[in-house]
Amino acid sequence: MCGRYAITLPPEAMRRAFGYREQPNFPPRYNIAPTQPVPVIRPHEGARQFMLMRWGFIPGWVKDPKDFPLVINIRSESAAEKPSFRHALERRRCLMPADGFYEWRRSGDSRGPSEPYLFRRPDRGFFAFAALWETWHAPDGSEIDTVAMVTGPANGLMAAIHHRCPVILDPKDHDAWLDPARRTRDVAGLLRPPPDELLEMARIGPAVNKVAHDGPELQEPFDQASEPEPVAAPRARPARRPARDDGQGSLF
Repeated sequence: MCGRYAITLPPEAMRRAFGYREQPNFPPRYNIAPTQPVPVIRPHEGARQFMLMRWGFIPGWVKDPKDFPLVINIRSESAAEKPSFRHALERRRCLMPADGFYEWRRSGDSRGPSEPYLFRRPDRGFFAFAALWETWHAPDGSEIDTVAMVTGPANGLMAAIHHRCPVILDPKDHDAWLDPARRTRDVAGLLRPPPDELLEMARIGPAVNKVAHDGPELQEPFDQASEPEPVAAPRARPARRPARDDGQGSLF
């Protein structure tokens, strides 16, 4: 599951890369987390439109989001059959721009900390997650635009870290994915693992674990020497019984 990602390049660079008309001033973000507003590119009136949406998909039929689980990833294998996602897959496809994302490898020791890894292009350029969006209408008449990225089986690079990975679309397939005239069957072939050579990975430090940390230092390579040695838990000792006092005293 992809639960954190980054957009660190300047807003104008993202605008050039994805060709939308708006000129938003989205600041560099190194630790984007679920429920936060995230950049989304969708088709609108024959062009591409930049919007901010809540990362956490809410189907239109949900009465109260508090009663619905937080959906940040949508499985490519089942999206077409799930009532929550099939209409969005048919009509509301979009792109989530990024220039990096994070995944955690579980420690061999179930009690040990997970190891965070950064995945990004070798040239540090942009890429786009395949994503689906939905507008949720609240009982009071307000609206919330929501989004989630599509995931699939991990490619060879990611398999050592996690068994799933985001679907990263080839730039030549962006138009097809965004085209509202194309049906689900027309875009199903686009939902495939990215080629192994598209990204590189690097172990980074544990600072990324905290959402409040959001600076370039998060992407610095992990320095094993700077990691504090784990402190062993004190060994439990059996409680001592109080000495028996039989009234006769003891020499030992």
